[in-house]
Amino acid sequence: MSFDMYDALISFFISMVPLIEIRGGILYALASGIPAVPAYTICIIGNMLPVPVIFFLARKVLEWGKDKKGIGKFFTFCLEKGHKGGEKLKAGKMGVYIALLLFVGIPLPGTGAWTGTLAASILDMDFKKSSIAVMCGVVLAGIIIGVLTMLGINIIK
Repeated sequence: MSFDMYDALISFFISMVPLIEIRGGILYALASGIPAVPAYTICIIGNMLPVPVIFFLARKVLEWGKDKKGIGKFFTFCLEKGHKGGEKLKAGKMGVYIALLLFVGIPLPGTGAWTGTLAASILDMDFKKSSIAVMCGVVLAGIIIGVLTMLGINIIK
């Protein structure tokens, strides 16, 4: 079970990038020949590493910068994205933590650990429970993308 550490690092850092997250990390890792278990481990850690920072600091930084010249539009966009995510979570018929898991886990544009964690922060959800829900969602998204990637790779071969 050997693989290129350079590809592992790239997968790790891709998984940390907002909007791309584990979806891009798993795709890159599997396409570059990293076996599934190490690929998932690397990408889940990479995707979850920013979660505490996002939960505890992002909202404060975004609130501070929303009316600053030059950064205000972007910060306002991020806050609105988090608010919209939070509204979707609250509107769900099931529990808010199950809704958070599904919001993060279904690999659609604009959903993922970053947006889910920001929404949980904006809604003042419990950190531990929301982190567990986000992690389960990250695993779900990784499995979905991994299966689709492996199917695509097998079709191409």
